[in-house]
Amino acid sequence: MNTVQRRRLILMRHGKSDYPLGISDHDRPLAARGHREAPLAGAWLVENDLIPDYIICSDALRARSTCAWVLSELGEKGPTPYVDSRVYGAGVSALCSIVNEVPDTVSTLLVIGHQPILQEFALRLASAQSDEEAVYELAMNYPTLGTTVLETENSYSHLDARDARVTHFNVPR
Repeated sequence: MNTVQRRRLILMRHGKSDYPLGISDHDRPLAARGHREAPLAGAWLVENDLIPDYIICSDALRARSTCAWVLSELGEKGPTPYVDSRVYGAGVSALCSIVNEVPDTVSTLLVIGHQPILQEFALRLASAQSDEEAVYELAMNYPTLGTTVLETENSYSHLDARDARVTHFNVPR
């Protein structure tokens, strides 16, 4: 019997960042609020049984710090993240191409990145079978730590447009 494998793609915006003078955008750290709230994002993943087996993280400091806090909540279940410099500054098509490279052995993929690309990518992937309230919420506002969960039976290599159901949009606070 041939069973269809469900894949989950989780898109998470980094935590609230600080704006210190003389620091480039790429090197901005998390603000105190970001350090406080980022572990809540990891706890939400655990509470909802959304443990990633692969993580792609932007190489920007605020994204890497968010990832570290999320991993602290995942404990031993958390995979070693792949820090990808292409995520920072990527457009929607470039981010889609990065996701398309993920092997089909991955069942739950977490991407930690930036606005406005995560919001635009989630909306591009959202199929007609998506949870309407979740799509509305993510379309209206994608604040720091905004987290979209999408499910698909497609291979990551075939994700492009309207290929995944949005099942959740959450902002852990």
